[in-house]
Amino acid sequence: MRMKLIEADEMAGFEAVLVRYHLDKDDFELKEIDTTDPKTDEIFALTGTLTVTQKSTGRQKQYPIGDGSTWVAEFQRDVVEGQFSSGTT
Repeated sequence: MRMKLIEADEMAGFEAVLVRYHLDKDDFELKEIDTTDPKTDEIFALTGTLTVTQKSTGRQKQYPIGDGSTWVAEFQRDVVEGQFSSGTT
């Protein structure tokens, strides 16, 4: 799945979190919304929000994404805190 604001290394990090915590990649849906302002005269930073949905539970969480974001670490924290579950615990 190619996303405009999510870099390949971020996606790899997301998938590594899923593997580490025994979560099924197919159980998650990612939807990004680009909020970058194209009207600025300066070189603009890409910004947006990412909604991660766990299909089996219906749980959703939004993360800020774009240049300098830490959404993968925030997602991992949410997994550790039990906001997303593997169904095997």
